Amino acid sequence: MITINLKDFYYWYTQDEFIEVSDEVAAEMFKGKRTEKTHTQRMRRNKSFYSLDANDGIEASAIMHYNDSPERIFGKIKQHCDLCCALSSLPEIQGRRIEAYYIQGISQKRIAKAEGVCISSVNESIMRGLQAMKIFLENFENSPNFCPQSEGGI
Repeated sequence: MITINLKDFYYWYTQDEFIEVSDEVAAEMFKGKRTEKTHTQRMRRNKSFYSLDANDGIEASAIMHYNDSPERIFGKIKQHCDLCCALSSLPEIQGRRIEAYYIQGISQKRIAKAEGVCISSVNESIMRGLQAMKIFLENFENSPNFCPQSEGGI
């Protein structure tokens, strides 16, 4: 049996209160105390100590990064939708190759190897697809903007 002070384990004890507990109970209580201390130290160590009063530029750069106006956000969404529509208007092979090359970042050599064709045909297909997308987008700007991917269009 071990004598422990409850004041050391429970914050609501304001005066010393000694009790005897078994060895197993005491071991678990000390283990819990160590775990709590470790957690507190880890929280203190990993806490960010940045202040909005610091004027070191951290906050300003973070705010400027996410400080897009609603008009800019809408413009980005519209541009994304227009590009999706233009990409969808292409034949399947051209669309797949442009998506793999520009969006997924796969090299033309890997695309050609995966499809079992030569690199020049992949390159030519991508160039023709980009030209077709350019023409589509020029005509798309003059027509009412409706995006089939979004509900009800934009």
